[in-house]
Amino acid sequence: MKIYIATDHAAFCIKENVKKILQDLGNEVIDLGPMDDSRVDYPDFAHKLCENVLNDLGTQGVLICGTGIGMSLAANKHKNIRAALCHDSFTAKMAREHNDANVLCFGQRVVGLGVIESICKAWSESSFEGGRHANRVKKIEL
Repeated sequence: MKIYIATDHAAFCIKENVKKILQDLGNEVIDLGPMDDSRVDYPDFAHKLCENVLNDLGTQGVLICGTGIGMSLAANKHKNIRAALCHDSFTAKMAREHNDANVLCFGQRVVGLGVIESICKAWSESSFEGGRHANRVKKIEL
């Protein structure tokens, strides 16, 4: 799977760890920035990532900020982006299987690297179940 990743300055410190986790799970990871920990505005990076996911069919995204809230709010402004704020492996698995989420969000200040690894593993190993969930996902788009 090709996965785009972006953070803000608050989560820059863990981005390389997350990239390695995702790569070790067999994913190709494309880093959209930032490239240092200088203060940035998270919506700029959320929008950049969403544009890439929408223009590169079959790809997914990972957005990380301090809490994950800002990134998920900004990402969900994009039609056909279903960004899920996940705090553990169960929510990551359900986001993929039941909600067909295509962007994973979490907060660097909320979860540690061990939990991040389990979130990324659950995300990577899960896929949309379809069936009864497909109609519900269609209703998300207004």
